[in-house]
Amino acid sequence: MAAADAEALFAEHHQTLLRYLCRAIGQADAARDLAQDVFVRVSRSTAPEGGKSEIRAWMFRIARNLVIDYHRTRVRTDDPVPLTDLLARNASQDVALAVNQALGALPDVERDVFLMREVSGLSYDEIASVCDLTPEAVRSRLYRTRLELRERLEAPIATHRIGRMRLSDR
Repeated sequence: MAAADAEALFAEHHQTLLRYLCRAIGQADAARDLAQDVFVRVSRSTAPEGGKSEIRAWMFRIARNLVIDYHRTRVRTDDPVPLTDLLARNASQDVALAVNQALGALPDVERDVFLMREVSGLSYDEIASVCDLTPEAVRSRLYRTRLELRERLEAPIATHRIGRMRLSDR
């Protein structure tokens, strides 16, 4: 691929890929590295024939494969999880942590489908192409994943709301 084409793709898709990668792996620095890896691979490859949708799906397939490799490597190396001061966290941090834990508890495909739709705004057809699913399977997985996330996050969000109401009463 020509350098100008790769630069244009980078400018157009960098932010959406970075948002997906940040949520998929949970670490901003590693997500930035993976985003660069996506565009290095894009610049060294031949883009698929087709329109913007096919190219975007192709780039997200590359990103998804890098996320899968990242998680495999991390499981093998068993990176230590940094400790945080639990007393210093505020309620919004607790909700953010609960969201990350809920996303982390999802099966890989469900998490990827959800993030590609809700964080990166891919269409059902694009997600289907990236994840080797049908658009109907994407729709079904999104529905079930949304229900599961709603159930997992109901208590942390309710706690956050109660805490905000107590602060406003003061």
